[in-house]
Amino acid sequence: MSYRRRIYFTSEQRSEIWDRWQRGESMSSIGRGFDRDSSSIYPLLSRTGGIRPPKRKRSRLALTPDERELISLGIAALHSIRSIAQELCRPASTISRDISRNGGYDKYRAVDAESLAWVRALRPKLCKLATNKLLQRVISNKLTIHWSPEQIAGWLKRMYPGEENNQVSHETIYRSLFVQARGVLKKELQQYLRSKRTIRRSKHATQKGSDHGQIKDMISIRERPASVEDRAVPGQWEGDLIGGSKNSYIATLVERHTRYVMLAKVTNKDTQSVVSALIKQSQKLPRELYKSLTWDRGKELADHKQFTLATDIDVYFCDPQSPWQRGSNENTNRLLREYLPKGTDLSAHSQVHLNKIARQLNERPRKTLQFETPAEKFNACVALTS
Repeated sequence: MSYRRRIYFTSEQRSEIWDRWQRGESMSSIGRGFDRDSSSIYPLLSRTGGIRPPKRKRSRLALTPDERELISLGIAALHSIRSIAQELCRPASTISRDISRNGGYDKYRAVDAESLAWVRALRPKLCKLATNKLLQRVISNKLTIHWSPEQIAGWLKRMYPGEENNQVSHETIYRSLFVQARGVLKKELQQYLRSKRTIRRSKHATQKGSDHGQIKDMISIRERPASVEDRAVPGQWEGDLIGGSKNSYIATLVERHTRYVMLAKVTNKDTQSVVSALIKQSQKLPRELYKSLTWDRGKELADHKQFTLATDIDVYFCDPQSPWQRGSNENTNRLLREYLPKGTDLSAHSQVHLNKIARQLNERPRKTLQFETPAEKFNACVALTS
C-alpha cells in the first residue's frame, strides 16, 4: 500500500495560497494547483480562521542577516567585539548580546542566529478587546441578537463618538472570533454570524444566479424611472420569494431608500397565491410609500397585471441572471437565512412570527444608512406623509 508523502509548503507557496484564497478560490481549486486535496489546504487557512496573517517586518534597530554574517566572519578571524562593532557602526553591547544569545564564540553561526532572532521577536500583543471587559460584554450581547460585526462597530462609533477606548473595528471582532488564540470572544458566538462557516470566506467568492423564464407583458427594469434608480425617493420596493422544504415559501420585500423589510406568508408558489399575499401586504402601507415593485423573473409574479390593477403599483422585472439589480433584496434574503434556514419547512412560521423577524432586522443599524436603523428611516418617511 502506497502513501502520499506529506507536503510542506514553502513561504512562496503559502503566500500564493493566501493570494488565491483572498481572490475567492475554493480550497478544492487551490489544492488542485498543488496536486493536493482540499484537506491539505484547510490546516494552513484555519490556523488564523481564514484571515491572512500580517507580514512580519524587521525592526529598523535589529541586526540584519548581512551584519550577522560579518559578526561570524569577525569571530572566525579572532577579531575583538569592539573592532567588529566599530566595523558595523554598532554599539559593542549589541554585538556582545547577539553572540551570547546564540551560542557564544564557539557556536555562533549567522544563519542560526538569524533564525532564533525571528523566533524570539514574536511578541504577541493583547488586542484591544482583551483589555476592555465591558466592551467584550457589549459585543457579545449584540452578537447574540444577530448584529453583524460591522453593524456593532458602526453602532459603537455612533454611540461613543471621540471615545477610542469604547470603539473597535469590525475586523478586530472577526479576528477575535476566528483566531481563538486571542482568547477574547468565545468560539460559541460564531453561531450567531450570518455565515456558519468555521473560517472567513473571501468577499470575492462567486455566487450563482438563475433564469426563471419569460413573463408575458412584463416591463423591464430598464424602463424604471431614474428616481427609483438613485434611491432618492422612498416608496420603491424590491421583492422575491425564498423557499423551504415541503413546497413552502415566504415573500420578502425591501424598501430601497430605507432598507425597511416586510415579510409575507404565502400558501403556495403559484401566481394567484403570491399576488394575493402581496396585495394584502401593500394595504398596510400609505400609498405614498409603495409606488413600485422590482422583481426577478420568477413566474410566481406572472399575474403582475392583476397586482398593478388592484394596487396601482408599477411592477418592473430584472434582466436574466442579474441578482445585483435587486441588491437590497438579495442581501436581505441572505440575512433571513439566519432565521429561516434552507431545507426547513417555512410554513411552520406564522405571520406574527415573520413580523417579529422583520422587526429585528429593521432595528439593526446599517452601514449604508450611516448606522441608523431601517425602522428609524422608514418612520421618518411615514411622519412626512402624515
